[in-house]
Amino acid sequence: MDCRVKPGNDEGVGWRCAGGIRRRSFFALLGGAVAAWPLAARAQQAKPTPRIGYLSVTSPLEDAFRQGLRDFGYVEGQNLIVEYRRVGDTASLLDGLAAELVALKLDVIVAGGSQATRAVLAQTRTIPIVMGSTNPIGLGFVASLAKPGGNVTGVSLLGPEVSGKRLQLLKQLIPSIARVALLWNPDDPAAHFSVEESQGAADTLGLSLQILQVATAEAIDSALEAASNERAEAVVLMPAPFFSPHAEQIASLTIQKRLPTLYFSKEAVKLGFLMSYGPDVLAANRRLAYFVDRILKGAKPADLPVEEPTKFELAINLRTAKALGLSIPTTLLATADEVIE
Repeated sequence: MDCRVKPGNDEGVGWRCAGGIRRRSFFALLGGAVAAWPLAARAQQAKPTPRIGYLSVTSPLEDAFRQGLRDFGYVEGQNLIVEYRRVGDTASLLDGLAAELVALKLDVIVAGGSQATRAVLAQTRTIPIVMGSTNPIGLGFVASLAKPGGNVTGVSLLGPEVSGKRLQLLKQLIPSIARVALLWNPDDPAAHFSVEESQGAADTLGLSLQILQVATAEAIDSALEAASNERAEAVVLMPAPFFSPHAEQIASLTIQKRLPTLYFSKEAVKLGFLMSYGPDVLAANRRLAYFVDRILKGAKPADLPVEEPTKFELAINLRTAKALGLSIPTTLLATADEVIE
């Protein structure tokens, strides 16, 4: 464009371009465009803050998830709003709290555990659900791990698949063991898979299982009393979020009754359980934030493969072993990932 200023005209009045636009008119148009740009930018920045929900039975998993959000750059109250709902021992509240979260029309709902996942999925087939669950295929949460196919994705914790391994470790610890009390929560939809796997492994190992249902805090004492009365030689707890808040109570009671304990999570071993074998549950719950981040950025749950843990950890508490009068075989100690002394 060939533009010239007339000599002696400091204001540029009469400046014309080849297109016939006066200089003053051109700057007026340019000024309007510049003024409009911040408005457009502000409109983009004024997008609603993402809102997600988190439904769980126990708080330690919630804390791990919070850390995962921070790792992905989310600051609650600034660039993300999280609606937390936790039921504790009152699992009957799950359905109501799930309905409450769905009614809020959130962008994503995170479900900590199979119970919570089932409750949320019963309320919505459209809001994305990020789960931390065991056996999501068997429970019908997803069509497959590679292609979930619906509104659910997340992490599968492989609870049932390693139930037999726990009994093998127990046999390695106490070769003469013959009778084991198995505690499970019938309200957890995945728990019966773990019971079935344990029964198969017990038959192979020559163990007799005393299967005890525990669905309330009050039932813990009576179940452990029954295990002691029936001369169980150890207690194995099936994976379920319900047991986590009661780990210290269970550890104390079983030490009093001189019953070795074996669980899914090493966090329980830190609180006094004898042994655990399973994935890093807290790391798995931190990982749920990855799925939330992907979905908030436009990914669909149906297209996000469900992840499984690739490492399983053995943890042993030597203080508990000493209190029980047990000597841990050196071969078992050599394979432990964490030893608490």
